[in-house]
Parts: sequence; structure tokens; C-alpha cells
Amino acid sequence: MYDNDSKGISYSAGFFMLIGFAITGIILASIISIPIWTNMTGRSIKEMEIGLTDPANSNAVRIIQSITAVVGFLLPAILTAFLLNRKPMKLIGFQGKISWKQVGLVLAIMFVAVIVSGFLSYVNEMIPITESLKLKFEKMEADYNKQVEAIIGLNNAGEYILALIIMAFLPALCEETLFRGGLQNFLTRWTKMPWLSIIIVSILFSLAHFSFYGFLSRFFLGAVLGLLYQYSGKIWLNILAHFFNNAFALTALYVYKLQGKSLEDAINDKSSTFWGILALPIVIVLLMVFKKITATKEDQSLFEFEEKPENPLHGI
Repeated sequence: MYDNDSKGISYSAGFFMLIGFAITGIILASIISIPIWTNMTGRSIKEMEIGLTDPANSNAVRIIQSITAVVGFLLPAILTAFLLNRKPMKLIGFQGKISWKQVGLVLAIMFVAVIVSGFLSYVNEMIPITESLKLKFEKMEADYNKQVEAIIGLNNAGEYILALIIMAFLPALCEETLFRGGLQNFLTRWTKMPWLSIIIVSILFSLAHFSFYGFLSRFFLGAVLGLLYQYSGKIWLNILAHFFNNAFALTALYVYKLQGKSLEDAINDKSSTFWGILALPIVIVLLMVFKKITATKEDQSLFEFEEKPENPLHGI
């Protein structure tokens, strides 16, 4: 299924092309990161894996993190859109007016969704697994947390602002462009099955974070982000939502730090409870309201098709 600006390459091909470009981009980013690491730290490649969790190498880690996000996530999506369409940025969803009502609803949805995701984290921890898998997953979580500590610092307001850029805005921009503007967009246009596309891409989104204990939480947040894109087609709203989620977590860590607590204790805090499920109906209602206010001809024009004028992305 093609739109008016299509170059003739199918969206099914675009979906798999994007996956290939993303894998290639991550490999390329890793190669680029090697001389950056050795020049900035004076340490060998063999020490890189362990050194990435050392706060002494925070500047190098921040640059490597940024390169990985841009080269591995953002550029592959833009490149694929360029190959598929004469208006690649419009195809992804970077065009279209955004109202303050939409912005307010997006922020409200994500605030309540964070509460629900806390409940899902609690459920995830209750899933029975073997002792060997538990040790493996806990090591993965510990390594990730150490790397986060090395990047964010949060020793002062300057580091907090820098963390907001590198750990909140940049991932929001790059990940939403790849997962929603690229993968979900192309898969929905190919299959004309929005729910299936949202579920598949949300699974990929969660798996990409390599976290067993955060899988259900990230899957749910990915589904919410998928619905926001499904209903509006405006990637900036998704970037705002994703940024808010990341910034909320970073701000909580910064407050912990201001209270004299360690980042390790703050990151490992598992205060989520079963009661977060009570927020789920609120998320659903807010999403329904969001769908209603974004169901305009302007929004639908982002996804017009030659063979079928109505927009299949608005089918749920």
C-alpha cells in the first residue's frame, strides 16, 4: 500500500530494511566509539566493557551513548523513510500542528501510565524463574544501573540538565523516531492491523532495553506510546511523552541525591506495589479522550493512501 509521495518501495520491505539499517547502525556506532574511548580515557579496548561503568569515564560514556542513539536509531529511520518516500519527515510524522490540549493530555496520560508501569514492575518481580536465570538477570540489571550512574552523575544542577539532554531527550527523539515513526508506522501501513503493529513493536521496544525485570513495564509504556502515535501520527507528541517519562525518572533520582541518598540506592529502589493497577482505567479514559480530539482531517492527511482514502492507522 503506497501513499501519494511513495517511491514505489513497499512498506513491508521498508520495515525489514529499517531493522537491517538499525543493526548496521549499532555496529557502526560501536566501531566509531572505539577511538573515542581510547583517546578520551587513555585506556585500551579490552578495558572498555568494565570502564563504561566507571564514573571517571563519564564524558566518554556520554558521547558514546549519544553516538549510539543517533547512528543506531535516528539515522536508520530517516534513511529508510528517505528511500521510501519523497517527503520522509512527513512520512515519519514530523509535520502537523500540535495543540496545547494535545500536549496537556499527553503529559497527563504519561503521568498516570508511569503509575501503572510501577505495578507491572511489581508483577514482573513476582514471575518465578530459575536461580541461574535470576542471577543472570540481576547481573544485567546491576551492569545497566552502573552505566546509568556513570552517565548521569547528578552531583549538581549542571549535571542534572546534561542528564536531561543525554538520558531523557536524546533517547526520546531517537527511539520514538525508530520504533513509532519507523517500525510501527511501516508495519501498520503494510498489514493494516494497527493493534498487531503496536504489540509487535512494543515487544521489540522492551526487548531492546535488555531488562527482564523491566520488560512488562516497558512493554506497557511502549503500547501507550504506540497508541499516541496511532491516534495522532505526530511524532513530536511521542517524543514529548517519552521525554516526560525519562525526565520524571531522572528528576526523582536528582531529588534522592539532594536528600543525601546514593544513586545506587535510588536506582535500586523497588517501592512499586499492586495498587498501581487502579490507575489503568484512568489511562484508558485519557487515551479515548486523546483519540477523540485528534481525529481530524489534518491528522488523517498524514496517512492518506492512493488505493484507500481513509486512514487505516485510525482503525482502532
